[in-house]
Amino acid sequence: MKLLRGLAVLAILVLLVGCGGGKTRPGKASSSSTARSSSSGGSSGSSSGGFRDDISKSQSSRYRDSDDSVPSGPPPDLSKLVEPTPKNEPRSLYGNKSPYSVLGRTYSVLPSASGYVERGIASFYGNKFHGFKTSNLEDYDMYKFSAAHKTLPIPSYARVTNLENGKSVVVRINDRGPFHENRIIDLSYAAAVKIGVWPKGTGLVEVRALVPGEPDLPPPPPAPSVVAGAPKPGIFLQVGAFSDNANAERVAQQLRAANLAPVQVIDAQIGGRAVRRVRLGPISDVDSADQITTQIETMGLPRPQVAVD
Repeated sequence: MKLLRGLAVLAILVLLVGCGGGKTRPGKASSSSTARSSSSGGSSGSSSGGFRDDISKSQSSRYRDSDDSVPSGPPPDLSKLVEPTPKNEPRSLYGNKSPYSVLGRTYSVLPSASGYVERGIASFYGNKFHGFKTSNLEDYDMYKFSAAHKTLPIPSYARVTNLENGKSVVVRINDRGPFHENRIIDLSYAAAVKIGVWPKGTGLVEVRALVPGEPDLPPPPPAPSVVAGAPKPGIFLQVGAFSDNANAERVAQQLRAANLAPVQVIDAQIGGRAVRRVRLGPISDVDSADQITTQIETMGLPRPQVAVD
C-alpha cells in the first residue's frame, strides 16, 4: 500500500508542460524555444551527467540553460549510430495520460500507432534537454534516434522522411511535444542531423508509424526538387472546412483582402460529407507560415492547420 500511495503522489506532483518548436542554431539559443514536456511522472529523478533532474520544479528553474542549443564541441560520429528496431513494448506508466492539456489545448493519445501517417513541419531539440527526463521518465539523449510527438503512444516507433531531400530515419517516440502549433514532431539532435533538418532548424517531413508485424512501407520518393519538372513540397495553411458554401466564400474573401498568400477554396470529402476547404499557399518557408498564422489569428479567424502537399 505504501508503494501504491507513493506512486499516486508522484503522478499528482508532475505537470505536463509544452515544448519549443522554434529553430535551434549552433551556439545560439532559440528565441522561440519554450519548456519541454516533463511528463506525467514522478516528482524528481536522477539523470546522467552528475546532476539531479527535479521535475517538480517550474520549467523556468528546472533546466541548467535558459535556451536550447546544439553541442558546442565535436559531436560523436553520428554515421555510426544504429537506428532503433521497432519492437513490441508495453505502454509506459508515464506520458500516456489521455486526454491531457498543454497551453490551453487538449490532446488525446492514440489508442494505437497502427495506420498513423501525417505530413507537416518537424523541429528538433538538443543540448538544453540532454540528460533531463522525457515524458516517460527516460533520460533524453540527443545522440540517439528519438522524438517527441503529441499523440502517438509512448513508446512507439516511426519513420520520419525529409520530403525535401528524401532522407529518412527510424525514431523511437518517448516524449511529448512539440507544442508549437505548426509542428508535428520534435526530433532528437541526432535524428535531425541524419535527415538534414539540422542545421536549418525545421523541415517538411512525413511521419509514418512503424508497428512490429506490419510492413514498413518504403519512404516517399527522393527530393522532388531534384527531379526535373516535379514540384517541390509546399506549405499550406487550412483556415477551415465548411459545409456551407457561403461561409467558405466569406472567409476566403476576408483572407484575399488581407493579401497574406494565395487563397484556395477546394472541394473535399470528410467522413462522407462534402465540404469546402479554405486554405492559403503555397507558402515559401516555415518562418513565413508562422508569421501568417499569427496574422490570421489576429483577424479573429480560427487558428489554421498546416498541411504539406
